[in-house]
Amino acid sequence: MGNSIGENGTKYLGEEISKCVSLTSLNLNFKYNSIGDNGAKHLGQGISKCVSLTFLNLKLKDNNIGENGAKYLGEEISNSVSLTSLNLKLKVNIIGDNGAKYLGKGISKCVTLISLNLDLNENDISYEGNKMLR
Repeated sequence: MGNSIGENGTKYLGEEISKCVSLTSLNLNFKYNSIGDNGAKHLGQGISKCVSLTFLNLKLKDNNIGENGAKYLGEEISNSVSLTSLNLKLKVNIIGDNGAKYLGKGISKCVTLISLNLDLNENDISYEGNKMLR
């Protein structure tokens, strides 16, 4: 399973990632680590400082990320002005309809994005929430 990195671990990792301003490609696999909403926020804040980032592969399956975590991720990803490819796997979290709306809103601001893979299976997102992703 995971490593129990948790919220505190992602805080420190986010701080260190934020120093990599010239980074163009980032692949993070944090499945099963109980990072929660604040952990998602810390990762998002760190990633948003990587202004040269063009490729982001972020796997956050089964991390107790809810609506607020999705909101933080959406807001921070929207700051990635050079992003052309995004692979965001948030399967088995608790994002819900509003979280889906926030993610969609943030991703829609990535105007240079040409490739998107978004996995939101098992997140209590209804048909209405799915419509808000557009």
